[in-house]
Amino acid sequence: MQAFAEHAPEELIGPLNEVERQHAPARLFTAGNIELLRGGLRVSVVGSRDATTQGLGRARALVETLVRRGVVVVSGLAEGIDTQAHWAAINAGGKTITVLGTPLDVCFPRQNQALLHRITQSHLAVSQFAVGSPPQKKNFPMRNRTMALLSDATIIVEAGEGSGTIHQGWEALRLGRPLFLLESLTKRTDLTWPAEMQQYGAEVLTKERLTVVLDELPGRPRGELAF
Repeated sequence: MQAFAEHAPEELIGPLNEVERQHAPARLFTAGNIELLRGGLRVSVVGSRDATTQGLGRARALVETLVRRGVVVVSGLAEGIDTQAHWAAINAGGKTITVLGTPLDVCFPRQNQALLHRITQSHLAVSQFAVGSPPQKKNFPMRNRTMALLSDATIIVEAGEGSGTIHQGWEALRLGRPLFLLESLTKRTDLTWPAEMQQYGAEVLTKERLTVVLDELPGRPRGELAF
């Protein structure tokens, strides 16, 4: 079995304030390059498992832009948008972090086993669940809270009314972290949650706005935009 490292969250991302500590896991288990959590700008790119072709294309273009700007792309290894985000970062020559809803020795979904192996070897995988922990549905919303904690900002690409991605959006807002919704998502008339999140501080993300956002967030990565 691969050896995994165990850390207190503060060891990886520094001191936590009172709000951050409220739902932070006691321990984090890692496989890969933990330096990806200790410097630079980290942005979560997340969305629906049942993604549309257009949503997958938007996720890929967004991630390619983030990589060109030196951003580490964080996502959750789920089918759909998450999988696209990880592969797009890897294929663009960037770095990616996956935050799992399972222990590090369990891959869900199973078809992402090769992706998880690639990440543990050359990037970083993180879990708050110790090896031997039973898989539980409640672990995935917990994973989303942790992903928001480890990220400087969250971008939601596409998500339906019942998507687990919404948990991460609310957690990012609770933590006071920037939350962005792709403009295409906010134009959908079949969704109510994007407008509600905007009332609590979520921003609509356009190509023009992304330029400003990346200059304002810590690290100020620079480069050309194509998103």
